Amino acid sequence: MPPSRVLGLLGTGVAAGAAATAYAAWEARQYTLRRVDVPLLPSGMRPLRVLHISDIHMTPGQIRKQEWLRGLAALEPDLVIDTGDNLAHRDSVPVVLDSLGGLLDRPGVFVHGSNDYFEPGFRNPLGYLLPDNGKRHVNVPALPWGDLSAGLAGSGWLDLTNRRAALTVGETRFAFAGVDDPHLGYDDLTAVAGRSDGAADVRLGVAHAPYLRVLDQFATDGYDAIVAGHTHGGQVCLPRLSNLSRAGRALTTNCDLEPARARGLHRHPADSRPGDPGSAWMHVSAGLGTSPYARIRVACRPEATLLTLLPQD
Repeated sequence: MPPSRVLGLLGTGVAAGAAATAYAAWEARQYTLRRVDVPLLPSGMRPLRVLHISDIHMTPGQIRKQEWLRGLAALEPDLVIDTGDNLAHRDSVPVVLDSLGGLLDRPGVFVHGSNDYFEPGFRNPLGYLLPDNGKRHVNVPALPWGDLSAGLAGSGWLDLTNRRAALTVGETRFAFAGVDDPHLGYDDLTAVAGRSDGAADVRLGVAHAPYLRVLDQFATDGYDAIVAGHTHGGQVCLPRLSNLSRAGRALTTNCDLEPARARGLHRHPADSRPGDPGSAWMHVSAGLGTSPYARIRVACRPEATLLTLLPQD
């Protein structure tokens, strides 16, 4: 092949790679509000709106993300569920609390993820696409997660770290069970084991990472729905070339949940139907952020989700 031809092909490859990287960086900043209906309220109850936020991965300099997150208060949800990984910098606690703004005036619950506990570090972003080798990066400085807990709880949100709790929102009584981060093995399933509150109108299980052991226990214990994050929806997905704004096919979940359920509303177990004993709805958020060292997404826009809980009939 003539040298000029080789150089031309190399130039084309470099240009294509640069274009793909630029697109992935652009998409990581296209914050999107999803809307999903979930039929799980008792018959005759009025619908409730639940805002699910997750994986914010905030750094102080992410002004656009802060403004977008602050604007979610205008939705005036009945309940907010935060499934963790809010932090990506040791100075981010006041930034996160300020960005949540008016949402902290609404009823809310929260759990933490691994990135609330430990500083992020630079790692090969392609490693995320490989099978989980069990290695956890805990030999790095800790983040001020206790300050985050105090700020959220001080605003009235319930801390569900390996705890059960109850909350009445309007006419609806919620029973919650939450676990600490399963990705780090911090979940204490024994602490929240057992049948859920039979007097509650809605029973919700909350976790950062949707590991199957956690999903199985919540479903077996009679929870109506499970809410989680962690997966980033796959983050780098196979795009639908006919519509790049739609979510693509996830290649990984960074846990033992199968990629087909990496984001959105599903059933657990996967082949169950509403009304089946030992089954539940499951909503997994693709989250709002990324590692600060690899702010890219492909066919998987950052998101928060407004879940409208509807009567089952």
